[in-house]
Amino acid sequence: MSKQRSVTSSIKVVIATAVLAATFYLGTQWGGTPTPSLPRQSLEEHSEETVHETTWTCIMHLQIKRFEPGLCPVCGMDLVPMDDSAGDGDIGDRQLVMNEWDKKLAAIVTAPVERRYVDAQVRMVGKLEYDETKVKSISSWVNGRIDRTYVDYVGIQVEKGDHLVSLYSPDLVTGQEELIEAKRRVDRGGKEKSQFLRDSDLRSLDSAREKLRLWGLSEEQVKEIETSEKPEDHILINSPQAGIVIHKALNEGEYVQTGTHIYTVADLSSLWVKLDAYESDLQWLHYGQSVQLETEAYAGEIFNGLIAFIDPVVNDATRTVKVRVNVENTEHRLKPGMFVRATVHAKLAKSGKVMDSKLAGKWIAPMHPEIIRDEPGICPVCNMDLVKAETLGYVTADSDQDAPLVIPATAVLRTGRRAVVYIEVPNTDRAIYEGREITLGARAGDFYLVQSGLVEGEQIVVQGNFNIDSALQIMAKRSMMSMPGDDGSDATDPALASIRGELTTVYEAYLDIQAPMMRDDLAAAKAAFGHLPMQVSSVDMTVFTDPSHMSAWRSVANSLKNAGGVAEDAQDLDALRVAFNTASESVLEMERQFGHAGDVAYYEAFCPMAFDDGASWLQSAAEIMNPYMGTAMQGCGEIKNTFPAQLQQISATPNAPIGHNH
Repeated sequence: MSKQRSVTSSIKVVIATAVLAATFYLGTQWGGTPTPSLPRQSLEEHSEETVHETTWTCIMHLQIKRFEPGLCPVCGMDLVPMDDSAGDGDIGDRQLVMNEWDKKLAAIVTAPVERRYVDAQVRMVGKLEYDETKVKSISSWVNGRIDRTYVDYVGIQVEKGDHLVSLYSPDLVTGQEELIEAKRRVDRGGKEKSQFLRDSDLRSLDSAREKLRLWGLSEEQVKEIETSEKPEDHILINSPQAGIVIHKALNEGEYVQTGTHIYTVADLSSLWVKLDAYESDLQWLHYGQSVQLETEAYAGEIFNGLIAFIDPVVNDATRTVKVRVNVENTEHRLKPGMFVRATVHAKLAKSGKVMDSKLAGKWIAPMHPEIIRDEPGICPVCNMDLVKAETLGYVTADSDQDAPLVIPATAVLRTGRRAVVYIEVPNTDRAIYEGREITLGARAGDFYLVQSGLVEGEQIVVQGNFNIDSALQIMAKRSMMSMPGDDGSDATDPALASIRGELTTVYEAYLDIQAPMMRDDLAAAKAAFGHLPMQVSSVDMTVFTDPSHMSAWRSVANSLKNAGGVAEDAQDLDALRVAFNTASESVLEMERQFGHAGDVAYYEAFCPMAFDDGASWLQSAAEIMNPYMGTAMQGCGEIKNTFPAQLQQISATPNAPIGHNH
């Protein structure tokens, strides 16, 4: 038997074994398609061909090495063959050679590393409120009695100048008499020889006029009093703006003093939207950004607004930040108090900052984001100086070279703080894949920004990468668990057992939320959701002895507490499902980082109809139990990944997707 035949046979066995290990150990965690496995008969045939020169190992316990086939003394699984020469002499310890059959078996798919602009999508929930700059308070400017109210109830539309109140005031009569007398003295002033007395009479007349104007009389009313010389004992209080009467404080017959509040009028032609943004999303949000808004009242219709203010303080209870959006409402279709769902699409530049080509070289009003000019100047609304868009956190791009270097998220294998990818070695007469540790930037949707470690144009494995990594582990080569800079996140780390035990109640609290959500029971779901932050806070932090474990848990814990705060404020199931989506992403990350204890597997399920792009969740049942669609479509979705319990007896049967239901 030739050496070449032995090498090829061994590689096939390693790849087949890697596929088995990858499938049942982490499922298709990074979005890869489940792959077929070699029949046991084929494995045995290869084993018989190479047994005399092969080392045998366990795919789950690589420290076990034997010179003949048998069972692993740790888990009882069949040992598989590995050949020390399987990589060939010129192949590095991070590289793996594959022929066409191996590539098909491992379902290898590659894509180029490229520069492109990607969008970070931020979802938020909130509600509509009055624009505080367009809310006016109508109060009495003089002591008196309300003899008539022209607006009898809240909700009436008024125009600017409409009568609101007729007010009787003795003080008003006194003021008018002072005006009439001052006017008479001025008229007689032509006969007065003293210039000082003539000037004094003019000052008295101006003072009497100003006093009545400050009491709310118009110029026309003041001139009418001077002409008729008949004082009026009633004054009309008019609306200072068009709008809706949203508050009525007094009734006819009640007495008022100067400053007593009578009505509140709000102009609804523009509204504010108060949104809750998570701390992790703040890097994508900037003043002046466009926001798309959806409401239950107008399903499928998009309303557009602009971010006008981002609260500088984080809410201690919810760990969220209030974001205010200005939205036009000239048709008065939007109503204060409506709940809205908001989406912000942030286009990222090379630096990872938000880019907006429309604002390149523009000047913006710092308090009114709708005011955008080509040159510096003054805001016509507030008279403040316009500022450059770049000072508000935006960057502009001049060419494609300013686009960030990005890779698909499925290409990355993460272990704690480290990220490993596999590239296809170029200019070779065979398929060689090499592992490389890289530094990632922010995640934007289905992509990661790359800070270092890759070059534009390199071919990177985006599907089947875990199969390659498992094959390298079985061959005792460097993999994602053993590359330089290993941070101790190995799944076999004994410290993880303590962590999994502490996280059991967190998993249980999360799973308890799903049943009432499937029943569309808002009250029960919110009550269940309330236990999740409590269980997160009860986790013993001393079990996180490794800094990478501590960092990963803090990120998950903060996100789960944020979700709990949003759930507490949720007024309907839609808002609660947004909070549940955030919690699900965090729990899935917790599962991938630490695993779970017990004797049952957990399943990553995905519903393509949730929200716009679909949503995932973790469940304990093998059949779909959809919490996003409620009673309408409880079986909608598919099982994407299976996560075996770390303390259960491991089976050699690979986990396969269970299929898609509708």
